[in-house]
Amino acid sequence: MRLKIMPQKKSLSVLQTPLILFLCQVMSALEVPLDLVQPPTITRQSPKDYIIDPRENIEIQCEAKGKPPPSFSWTRNGTHFDIDKDPLVKMLPNSGTLVISITIEGKAETYEGVYQCTARNERGAAISNNIVIRPSRSPLWTKEKLEQITILKGQSLVLPCRPPLGLPPPIIFWMDNSFQRLPQSERVSQGLNGDLYFSNVLPEDTREDYICYARFNHTQTIQQKQPISVKVHSTKSYIERPPKLLTPEGRTSHKEELRENVLSLECIAEGLPTPSINWTKEDGELPINRTFYKNFKKTLNIIHVSEADSGKYKCTARNSLGFVEHTISVTVKAAPYWITAPRNLVLSPGEDGTLICRANGNPKPNISWLINGVPIEMAPDDPSRKIDGDTILFSDVQESSSAVYQCNASNEYGYLLANAFVNVLAEPPRILTEVDLRYQVITDRPAMLDCAFFGSPIPTIEWFKGTKGSVLQENTYVFHDNGTLEIPVAQKESADTYTCVVRNKLGMAKNDVHLEVKDPTRIIKQPEYKIVQRGGRVSFECTVKHDPTLIATLTWLKDYGELPNDGRFSIDNDHLVIMNISDEDDATYTCVANTSLDIVSASAMLRVVDRPNPPFDLELTSFLERSVQLSWIPGEENNSPITEFIIEYEDAFHEPGIWHHQTDVPGIQTTAELKLSPYVKYSFRVIAVNSIGRSLPSEASEYYMTKAAEPEENPTAVEGIGSEPDNLVITWQPLKGFDSNGPGLQYKVSWRQKDGDDEWTSVVVANVSKYIVSGTPTFVPYLVKVQALNNVGFAPEPGIIIGHSGEDLPMVAPSNVRVNVVNSTLAEVHWEPVPPKSIRGHLKGYRIYYWKVKNSSKRNRRHVEKKILTFNGNKTHGMLPGLEPFSHYTLNVRVVNGKGEGPASVDQVFNTPEGVPGAPLFLKIVNPTLDSLTLEWDPPSHPNGILTAYTLKFQPINSTHELGPLVDLKIPANMTSLILRNLSYSTRYKFYFYAQTAAGTGSPITEEAVTTVDEAMASRQVDIATQGWFIGLMCAVALLILILLIVCFIRRNKGGKYPVKEKEDAHADPEIQPMKEDDGTFGEYSDAEDHKPLKKGSRTPSDRTVKKEDSDDSLVDYGEGVNGQFNEDGSFIGQYSGKKEKEPAEGNESSEAPSPVNAMNSFV
Repeated sequence: MRLKIMPQKKSLSVLQTPLILFLCQVMSALEVPLDLVQPPTITRQSPKDYIIDPRENIEIQCEAKGKPPPSFSWTRNGTHFDIDKDPLVKMLPNSGTLVISITIEGKAETYEGVYQCTARNERGAAISNNIVIRPSRSPLWTKEKLEQITILKGQSLVLPCRPPLGLPPPIIFWMDNSFQRLPQSERVSQGLNGDLYFSNVLPEDTREDYICYARFNHTQTIQQKQPISVKVHSTKSYIERPPKLLTPEGRTSHKEELRENVLSLECIAEGLPTPSINWTKEDGELPINRTFYKNFKKTLNIIHVSEADSGKYKCTARNSLGFVEHTISVTVKAAPYWITAPRNLVLSPGEDGTLICRANGNPKPNISWLINGVPIEMAPDDPSRKIDGDTILFSDVQESSSAVYQCNASNEYGYLLANAFVNVLAEPPRILTEVDLRYQVITDRPAMLDCAFFGSPIPTIEWFKGTKGSVLQENTYVFHDNGTLEIPVAQKESADTYTCVVRNKLGMAKNDVHLEVKDPTRIIKQPEYKIVQRGGRVSFECTVKHDPTLIATLTWLKDYGELPNDGRFSIDNDHLVIMNISDEDDATYTCVANTSLDIVSASAMLRVVDRPNPPFDLELTSFLERSVQLSWIPGEENNSPITEFIIEYEDAFHEPGIWHHQTDVPGIQTTAELKLSPYVKYSFRVIAVNSIGRSLPSEASEYYMTKAAEPEENPTAVEGIGSEPDNLVITWQPLKGFDSNGPGLQYKVSWRQKDGDDEWTSVVVANVSKYIVSGTPTFVPYLVKVQALNNVGFAPEPGIIIGHSGEDLPMVAPSNVRVNVVNSTLAEVHWEPVPPKSIRGHLKGYRIYYWKVKNSSKRNRRHVEKKILTFNGNKTHGMLPGLEPFSHYTLNVRVVNGKGEGPASVDQVFNTPEGVPGAPLFLKIVNPTLDSLTLEWDPPSHPNGILTAYTLKFQPINSTHELGPLVDLKIPANMTSLILRNLSYSTRYKFYFYAQTAAGTGSPITEEAVTTVDEAMASRQVDIATQGWFIGLMCAVALLILILLIVCFIRRNKGGKYPVKEKEDAHADPEIQPMKEDDGTFGEYSDAEDHKPLKKGSRTPSDRTVKKEDSDDSLVDYGEGVNGQFNEDGSFIGQYSGKKEKEPAEGNESSEAPSPVNAMNSFV
């Protein structure tokens, strides 16, 4: 089975493809198989007008087919051409082609003439066209002596070419001695006849080598005319003139052209100024798609002309002084062309048929018939045929009716000759298509299933689908005359085996073809438009999905051509990667995915961008005192439009080599009017900006020095501040050199007292930014101004600022200082402000010095560092925070100015009241016994008053960290230790210890401790735990439990039940009965439902009852080591706290301290 693939879509659309296939197949269906008897058919022949190269052998083609194979003969100029008599002529074997050998001897001219080939066999004779053989000619120019042409500027000129007549006509062009084409324009152009036309001449037209060349393409030779010399004389004045036609002459002319040729109309005019040419058609429009202009609109070309293009065409030559018109009447003639050419006719004996030969032309052609190369009038009569003008009717044909008929349509412009045979055969149907062809087609595309056949009479054809299918109908399928079945839109369900059956009265034939319908190839991820900076990297992705039974190939193209052979391009699966991108990579990239059945593509553009190239050709114009115009040419944008230009300047006189920003202008602007300052040596440069970034700066422009002028600005930041009580220091920010506007920059410094009547005192200084006025009164306001000046003049009048001479220390202390104690840590101070004149400077504020003299609870005095609080501005009171309670303080107040502090006020003494005390300094618990603990402590380091008592609160903590009842004790203030008695043995206690003053209770210190264990009980328990019998008993219990578990597991696997409790009751062992509570050993044995062992490390309370899932967490879980607090009544409201709360659990007082009792309880 051979595979046949449906044609892919390329330049043809889906609809065009089956149409073209159909036409081809219709033609092929008319061909008779070569194994059957048939008249000759001409298959190849030379052109009617055959121009040969005289330097090569002549080959006149004539090929034909037929059964039996035809024989060939030739006529030359209407008479038989006996090739056997000419040794230079031979006919190729099995062919009618003639080869005339003239390369060694003989001349081409000898064999000029009209040749015609005849192919003949027993069924008829076919003839070729009349083939006119002419050798090409490329004659030389005749020798001539050409005089120099002298002409005045502005006049018109025509340089004649007049090439020799050649065959075919040569191509004309003008060049100089260096073989360079002469430039042409609206003013100078070449006409259709080859002449060179000048509408008006200019001095630059003077030259000695105007040479006309004729190129003969057939012989590949070029002939040249003698050079023409032209001398144009200049004149001071020349007269302008309106247009006048150089060709064609007169106001009207006539032109004939044959149908389907190119109509060329020409108008060349002279005049000054040079005229322009315009074309119109009277009573109609020029055909848009077929009209073209050449030679600067001097030539109008209309391609594929038809009779409808006949009419009047008007050319108009126009300049500023007038116009001239010329009308060309065009007549389109036509050599004969086919309307219906006769086609081969295959008939069976007794059938009827028709040969039709219809042609048209202008004038209308004559139709004549020939039979086997002989005019039909001279042929024997045949009762089966009847001639009716351009039609021959056949009826009841027999085998003897077979012949070749020729139709000749001719008029004065040419002829048409067509061969068509009538072949009378009786043949059963045969299928010409290969057997069991397998077709593949893409879904939704048309499928064309071939079934080429032959038979005489012409068979009928039917198509079937599947092995048991019915005849296919035309409502879904298209049936072509040549037997092809067309499925317009193939679907998956269209895939099947199709059978064509052909029948005539002589028999039947059939053939199977197989159709496979494949999924289309699709690009599911198309490459995307990319913008990448030069030197970067880009990746295009193209993901393809295709029918799994087909093999797809992916190809990448650049601008629809192959990718460059460059290592920067790489293809990785479905990605195209381009590295180090350059400008040449700016292109359209296309991924093409194709299988054997279809082809799809997707394209994306790569736009390579970069910063602009720097501008160039900077030019300064329009020089004025305070402005200049700068122009420049932008550099290459690099595919990103320039958005703005930045103009910078250099002041080569004051700051050489330093560039400053001048202005910005829009990107569409290439000139700028720049405002300038005096006395600056300017140079400019331009920077282009686009979306990628800034270009490099352009080359600097030429220098331009502006004239000097008086300063336009005065110094800034002028201040007058005294540094001593008797001076005034005037400072300012000096002008930059750019702002000096001229040489000799100086400063005029002026001052006078603000409140006096003194005149201004002035001094002129240079190269400084400070001036000191001495001998001033202390802290007096002054008016100050600083004015710039140079050798040209003064700057505008400066502004006046107010300054002050130097400050001195204040002379008076604040009075009436009063202290109001708010609480034990806060006091409020009041004072009267000092007189303003006594401040002798800028008031900064008031400053309070205060210090603690003694503590009221101690009799000794000790020096305490003084503290300072400053209150800015003209304040008369302030708050003193952070005082210590129950303390004795002293303070004074001073006024502050810019120079320093004034004298202190009279010291004021005040006392702070008592406050709540701090926590006791420490709390230690020593000498623990079975029922007592000794507590030791020290008073607080900050009692904040007189201690009145201590408060002790404590409570027990059991093994589950639960708190017991709280005990509250009052302890005299003079005690530093206490023994607590009647406590429980081996019990942990939590202690909270507070100090008290008259102001209240302070913060607590906490501690924990444990009473000791009963030594006799501990000793007994240890002895039991270490006895051999006890260890053996425990091993026996463990072994018994293991055995019971194994038996239970076995019984359960067998599906039965094993009640462990009943088993134990029935076989009770006295040695393992639970021990009594009063003998200090084990408690009652518990057969819990899950038989869970007690948690390792769990504690047993004093009543020795086991708690399920007892916790083994230490007191750390209740917050030991982190902050906590109690209410005033001592109840617990948070986690424990105290100075020792961060001690590790394994300390001497840890809740996890090991003991024999705990060890036994843990085991249970």
